[in-house]
Amino acid sequence: MSERQPHILVSNDDGYLAPGLLALVNAVRPLGRITVIAPEQNHSGASNSLTLSRPLSIHRVAGGERDGFFFINGTPTDCVHVAMTGFLDEKPDLVISGINQGENMGEDVLYSGTVAAAVEGVMFGVPGIAFSQIDRGWNRIEDAAKAAHDVVTQMLVSALARTEGTATLLNVNIPNRSYADLSRWRVTRLGNRHHSQPVVVQDSPRGDKIYWIGAAGDVKEGSEGTDFHAIDEGCISITPMQLDLSHHARLAAMRANGWDRG
Repeated sequence: MSERQPHILVSNDDGYLAPGLLALVNAVRPLGRITVIAPEQNHSGASNSLTLSRPLSIHRVAGGERDGFFFINGTPTDCVHVAMTGFLDEKPDLVISGINQGENMGEDVLYSGTVAAAVEGVMFGVPGIAFSQIDRGWNRIEDAAKAAHDVVTQMLVSALARTEGTATLLNVNIPNRSYADLSRWRVTRLGNRHHSQPVVVQDSPRGDKIYWIGAAGDVKEGSEGTDFHAIDEGCISITPMQLDLSHHARLAAMRANGWDRG
């Protein structure tokens, strides 16, 4: 990105104590100056939520293997937003998020706090990469971190980081494999899931009905070229994404059919 040492902001949604965050930070330390700002607690599924109903506090870890990490009593988006709007003296060169415990593919990206942290960087004009490991449990997390190091290296040395003035956003999913088996990358598009599983209904100790959100839906569209297909093939999936949600084809059709008035 430049001849000076790049400044990399690292966050996640599993919380600052998550093994995936520590592994990612250790893996990318040789690549630049690292600042870690992560949530105090797990915020999986928080998407792009900002905390507006109360003030936020930032604390610095002193000692141990997470020495120097900052954590916030808020969401992943809070972490990056606060960093960009006053906590840091200058914007970082890159925002990376993860490594998440569990995949973020297809429609998962709309709910993911991991992806949201990277998105927040892009909203401020800083390239972002979200990293997720397919299977939960942190199995082979150090191998996944080495693969993440390679992806970050590729981003830093390529012209992809900013294309036509727009900061690049990448969603990366990594199989739980040994590093030797993670040499194959595929540039993919998002696949598609079936609807989520039904809510799980239980009775509380007081006799009230309580509801647990059901599991994500199974794969509906996982053909060649999708993130699902790449993972099935044992490859790392790298999906470039954008923030523009406008349905441009439908916009043109609506204008052609008289929806513009006045």
